[in-house]
Amino acid sequence: MDSTLILANVNRLISLSDDQQSLFTSLLKYKKLRKREYLLQADDICRYEYFVIAGCLRSYYRDDMGAEHVVQFAIEDWWIGDMRSFITQTPAWLYIDALENTEVLMLLKDDLDNLYAAVPEFERYFRIRIQNALVSEQQRLGAILSKTAEERYLDFIERYPFLEKRVPQLQIASYLGITPEFLSKIRARIAREK
Repeated sequence: MDSTLILANVNRLISLSDDQQSLFTSLLKYKKLRKREYLLQADDICRYEYFVIAGCLRSYYRDDMGAEHVVQFAIEDWWIGDMRSFITQTPAWLYIDALENTEVLMLLKDDLDNLYAAVPEFERYFRIRIQNALVSEQQRLGAILSKTAEERYLDFIERYPFLEKRVPQLQIASYLGITPEFLSKIRARIAREK
């Protein structure tokens, strides 16, 4: 298991000794997923936080009509999970599946809790991660409430230009809260204006 990417991610926010890095990496489990394979399904308990080392995942929920609503994408060097389920150890609302063949490192909740006690620096690391995620979610909610679909799409491709080429249009439309057909019209209009 190659832990280079996750250690680089951690070391951007905190400094660890070699022993602390070894302890952390000893707690990680490796998993390989095929495209369309589930990492988590609604009503399961989210026992892990997942770090993507290769590939692309999405988290989404299904409404009462069965429609899927994408909450998050995660590519290399990103974390993903159902935070509510993970923290409360209650059934998940989200599904997480692979949009590509994907490899992840998994950190068990009990191991994370023990890691906080053994290496307090990790509380800082995960606090900053959660704060950044909250800021991102609030920005997204604000955009959904106050921006047009075209503005949301332009924000998306500006913020995540690498995702537009990797993620199917259907999934991007779901993330933006619009239909794929409407996204096609937006893209065509933007292309004409260039």
